[in-house]
Amino acid sequence: MKIRIASVCVALLLAGTLHAQSVEPLERIAAVVDEDVILQSELDRAVRNIVAQYAGRQNQLPPRAVLERQVLERLVLVKLQTARAAETGVRVSDPELDMAIGNIAQQNNLSPDQLRQQLARDGMSFDDFRSSLRDEMLIQRLRQRFAQSRISVSDAEVDAAMSAQAGGAQYQLAHILVALPEGATPEQIATGQQKIDGIKSLLDRGEMEFGAAAVRYSDSPNALEGGSLGWRSLDEIPVAFANAIRTMSPGDVIGPIRGPSGFQLLQLVDTREGAPAGAGGTVTQYSARHILVRPAEGPGGDGEAKARIDTLRARIAGGADFQEVAREHSDDTVSKAEGGDLGWFTQDEFGPEFGGQVSVLEDGQVSAPFKTQAGWHIVQRVATRQTSAGDENRRAQVREAIGQRKLEDEWDRYVREMRGEAYVDLRVGNEQAAGDGG
Repeated sequence: MKIRIASVCVALLLAGTLHAQSVEPLERIAAVVDEDVILQSELDRAVRNIVAQYAGRQNQLPPRAVLERQVLERLVLVKLQTARAAETGVRVSDPELDMAIGNIAQQNNLSPDQLRQQLARDGMSFDDFRSSLRDEMLIQRLRQRFAQSRISVSDAEVDAAMSAQAGGAQYQLAHILVALPEGATPEQIATGQQKIDGIKSLLDRGEMEFGAAAVRYSDSPNALEGGSLGWRSLDEIPVAFANAIRTMSPGDVIGPIRGPSGFQLLQLVDTREGAPAGAGGTVTQYSARHILVRPAEGPGGDGEAKARIDTLRARIAGGADFQEVAREHSDDTVSKAEGGDLGWFTQDEFGPEFGGQVSVLEDGQVSAPFKTQAGWHIVQRVATRQTSAGDENRRAQVREAIGQRKLEDEWDRYVREMRGEAYVDLRVGNEQAAGDGG
């Protein structure tokens, strides 16, 4: 029995990543990542975990040296993202981590002691498991903060997507990426084109299945999962592919297509009808605007943010226009230019703390300062309305789908920038890559 965890990179994180200080200092270093290191033991554990998942299908894996470099690159990205989380004040407390571990045990119908015993049978120490889970939670929270600050979906985008939606079908997809660096030279582009054409030729001749080709050749972080992109609606598929998807049959492959990350091949694995939207009843929507003050890093940052929001609240109570104050002082880059306007939303759309404040206000009333994971807020409720629950559920699903598509595109670009700006020295096999942006 293997422990199941809902995780965006479970195969990697369950490898039991160790921190450098917990291992004898003479152990070989597999990579230097800025001021941190990845030990050879970490890499070996991660590779063993991948190989174990492909038991009976090892022929689908690339040669050992290639597999090591793929896994090492994923470990590098984990290091960079957890470091960025720490730099930006993202934290996971011990009680939060304990709660997450308890939930995992419950999902696997185990007690905490049984979870420890099962992990030991799977060859993983509890401390390694705990450290890996903390890393995963940090990355998830960093993504959430990124989404809150950079991703917005307008009502017009939702209206357009709903008008274009055809029958609510969903598509199971997989892809192969041949990555190109930022500012790729003509020679690099030509080499990438030659590689993706060669992969496509293998697929066309039936010499290799798509998933096996993804594992062996794709540069995408999900290569070791056969390039799987999961189930998606048309709203979650890049426009470059969405129109072609409608006319494809399961097993068909389109591409290569040149995108911001490089050359891609996309396979339609399967199709299904989407879940029907909710029906019946009404739901309350709120129109509101808010001002956000994010705490600065370091000691005293939260207190300074609280003092700032108190001052802004006092200005508004003294007659200052809420929208003007928001334009001048809000740290929410998405709503700031609109005077803090958040549009129409349901109570829990921005989290229970935010929704709880809005729901008890009268139209026109401004809340006292309150805190959420994003920082300190004041919110002004503008209006309320009742709308069909079925229509609202459908709109919420479409909004979420568009937001996820945008987040994936922007997050991938953000991580590539993070990787390009980092000092990374890879020390596996006979190859070495060193230097800033290496």
